[in-house]
Amino acid sequence: MSKKKKRRFSTVLKTILLVVISALVIWFVCSNLLTIYEKNKYPPIGELVEIDGKNMHVYTKGEGKNTIVLLSGLGTTAPVLDFEPLVNELAKKNKVVVVEAFGYGWSDLTGKERTVENIIGELRAALQAANINGPYVLMPHSISGIYSMYYANTYPEEVKAIIGIDPTLPQALNYFDESAPSMPKYMSYLVPTGVARLASYITPDNFLPIAEDGAYSNTNLKTTKAVTAWKGYNKNVVSEANEIKDNIKKTEKMTFPADIPVLIFTTKKDMNNHGKSNITFYKDQLNNGANKKLVSLDGHHYLHWKYFKEMSKTVNEFLKIQ
Repeated sequence: MSKKKKRRFSTVLKTILLVVISALVIWFVCSNLLTIYEKNKYPPIGELVEIDGKNMHVYTKGEGKNTIVLLSGLGTTAPVLDFEPLVNELAKKNKVVVVEAFGYGWSDLTGKERTVENIIGELRAALQAANINGPYVLMPHSISGIYSMYYANTYPEEVKAIIGIDPTLPQALNYFDESAPSMPKYMSYLVPTGVARLASYITPDNFLPIAEDGAYSNTNLKTTKAVTAWKGYNKNVVSEANEIKDNIKKTEKMTFPADIPVLIFTTKKDMNNHGKSNITFYKDQLNNGANKKLVSLDGHHYLHWKYFKEMSKTVNEFLKIQ
């Protein structure tokens, strides 16, 4: 290649690089300006309480003799919005609370490690700050099953019952011979760089509930997309994912207290090569007391997206609500 062609090629590359960098900078600025606009457009729908100098978002609806505290799964960006149809059904006969942990929904980010001790300590502090008294019916989805197990064993007097939505339990990894999941730290840069927002525009269905038309309002879905753009897989979510292994070690010898009623909703899945499934696992975990019940449903891991009415009816029957 002649010197002239080399210079021309180099100029083209520099031009392309400059255009790409300029586009990224413009997108970064626009994304952050949109975030400011959206935070004003979609303010918190619940109460903000101060915990360790940071704000946590607590949403409450309904009245009743039972106070059901819904706890979200790992990476559920906006728990209050994700649980909305289930909250609306349960709140007809119960007091229902959703506490968004740090890094989720309208709650702030925190610099504290996402250990099970810190997560439960913050949850208890938020409930107390919002004047929501126990004992509570803990209703964990997915990873929050570990946190509820810790809560029930550490503060049993504060737990009236546990109702799990396909909950992760400390013994699951050993039972299925699996390793703890983890998340690369670079994921925490998806929000500040605007990548999370871009992804929510390109593949919105990946960030929204898989539900029947009308289950979630248009306002709910628009707000969910906006919150995903603000939070996505932020540093707290990444830290929580990478803390799973240690949190399981801290709770792996714990079981459901015999005197605490437990109801678990799980998915119907085929058995693996060793004859194990979610159903066989949960049956094994529910063998230490009389008031334990397992309900299997044919659906997604986020069972409440589809079965919120059926689940609410079963919960009320389990808690003996007339």
